[in-house]
Amino acid sequence: MKKKNVVLELVPVSGYAAEGKALAKIDGKVIFIEGGVVPGDVVDVRLNKNKKDWAEGKAIHIHTYSPTRTEPFCEHFGTCGGCKWQMLPYAEQLKYKAQQVEDHLTRIGKMALPPIAPILGGERTRHYRNKLEFTFSNRAYLTQQEVNELPEEGGIPQRNALGFHIPRLFDKVLDINTCYLQDEPVNLIRNSIRAYALEHDLSFYDIRSQTGWLRNLVVRICTTGEVMVNLIIHHEDKAARTALLDYLLSVVPSITTLLYTINPKKNDTIYDLEPKVYHGKGYITEKLEDFTFKIGPKSFFQTNSYQGERLYQVTRDYAGLTGTETVYDLYCGTGSIGIFVSKLAKKIVGIELVKEAIDDAIENARNNGVQNAAFFAGDVIDICNDAFFAHHGAPDVIITDPPRAGMHEKLVQKLLEIAAPRIVYVSCNPATQARDLALLDAKYTVERIQPVDMFPHTHHIENVVLLQRRPNI
Repeated sequence: MKKKNVVLELVPVSGYAAEGKALAKIDGKVIFIEGGVVPGDVVDVRLNKNKKDWAEGKAIHIHTYSPTRTEPFCEHFGTCGGCKWQMLPYAEQLKYKAQQVEDHLTRIGKMALPPIAPILGGERTRHYRNKLEFTFSNRAYLTQQEVNELPEEGGIPQRNALGFHIPRLFDKVLDINTCYLQDEPVNLIRNSIRAYALEHDLSFYDIRSQTGWLRNLVVRICTTGEVMVNLIIHHEDKAARTALLDYLLSVVPSITTLLYTINPKKNDTIYDLEPKVYHGKGYITEKLEDFTFKIGPKSFFQTNSYQGERLYQVTRDYAGLTGTETVYDLYCGTGSIGIFVSKLAKKIVGIELVKEAIDDAIENARNNGVQNAAFFAGDVIDICNDAFFAHHGAPDVIITDPPRAGMHEKLVQKLLEIAAPRIVYVSCNPATQARDLALLDAKYTVERIQPVDMFPHTHHIENVVLLQRRPNI
């Protein structure tokens, strides 16, 4: 196939994969297709990559729509880069996510697998996130319709925006009116700040020149009803800052904690900065079952509290605890999984590289009255030696919840060396999970598999796997 437009019908070849692109097949070749299409659509595709067994392209025209297609509910669909599967009914999304897990585990893992449990879909498919981050920019992205409505003379104006970065355009931000990912008052908070900033001529950040005052806005909303807002600014301007924050509190009195962070750096990360409390206690509290967790402005916490609770319940069930086990919680973060399973364990040992997270884990354990947990900052490979096991006990169960990149191969080898009877592997990326499972296959068999959907309308899927040590090892 040459690089040209082709007309083909989308078919569910292994469902959805590759960052949420649709798949189609022509002459035995798999085509990865962008452009908001679903299986069953008949489309024109412009190919931009063409390899021996696969190709990539973009849908440029839809001839007929699939009968399974549904109407997207968000005005920003197709532009902001999030919620790419809104045009697919949720039941269909779950089907393709489950297929994605099976494909990765079989094609990458290449190991014997038990039947995969039916995927746990979310009861909330909107307003499910507890955290959103928005960006201020003086370079607003204009949709094609907005460009068409501009006067013929004068060129494209430069506008301010508060919203989400446009994919693959680092300096463009889409101005967001209504976002359905998080409960109110998120839209009231964002839109009120934008209106005030425009009225008072406050400068929005210019990522190219590294100038401007307003940089980012982070909003966290818990199921407890507590609301935390962190306004990130480039430099201190006490008069302007005080006026803006006072205005925000007057418009949105339900904010329980309001902070600001000064970030003069070239990147947006705040983990090496110190957020300052302007109003409230400086943190919010989330609840999973009867456990409470303190969440600060730099804390990591499962972004979907509703499904996070179900994910932890699966993890606890797979751990098979009877009250006599020592559980090692790797990549423990702020200790949420270890604390969640602590009532059924003899001892919890949490290990995390980030010291600030361990500080939060210790406090969370104390706040929940958990006395059988100990948390340590450092690399698992360095910490888990013979002296450590002699002092804290060897693990009966290991729970590991690594980032998207999965576990480092040295850690996988360390787990094989430790050879705990059971491993519960929680993953946000079944592809890297499958890679790690293939290595663990040297001593372990996969006993149970449970996909959990944490992010409706996206291709992302969490997966929990129970590994059992092989006999006589």
